Amino acid sequence: MRPHRGDHMNEIESLLSIDPFAWSAVGSCILCGSLIGLERQIKGKPVGILTASLIVLGTYIFLTITQGFFPESADPTRIIGQIVTGIGFLGAGVMLAKDGVILGVTSAATIWVLASIGVIIPIAGNATAIKMALVVLAVLLLVDRLEHVFSSLTRGVHAHYSTWRQGDERPSWWRRRYINPEASNRPTERE
Repeated sequence: MRPHRGDHMNEIESLLSIDPFAWSAVGSCILCGSLIGLERQIKGKPVGILTASLIVLGTYIFLTITQGFFPESADPTRIIGQIVTGIGFLGAGVMLAKDGVILGVTSAATIWVLASIGVIIPIAGNATAIKMALVVLAVLLLVDRLEHVFSSLTRGVHAHYSTWRQGDERPSWWRRRYINPEASNRPTERE
């Protein structure tokens, strides 16, 4: 006896099913992460397309597993709290202190907001997550553009590290410590 065409369709549907997850949500995770990650990758920052997409997708998976398999016993707010804690460690890993300057704060904040977008998908839906990703992208692009237009926005701790490496553009504390040979706090070579 030949199987019915409907039987093959059911087999295909069961192979493609990712319950309790949804393909549309997975696509939204990848889209949101890719939009923000592309901006970071173009600028040469640590959180690129792949990392950003995986952060959003991972957050979505953790929250959806909780809601799908443990609906009565799991408190989503506790899961979200644990996600925030874990993402905090990931964000701390991209921050770096170099010559007394903390680098990577925007990348760490980007990781944090990527996780929040992953939380939005199962709670508020794909469209809301995509809109929030566009808001984040707008903030990253517009503030960067404003910093290029208004030099007053890149003073002090907001100065770009790359400009400090150009002669006297380094911060005054750096010049006092590393250029002034009489400085009492100047590091000395061990003999």
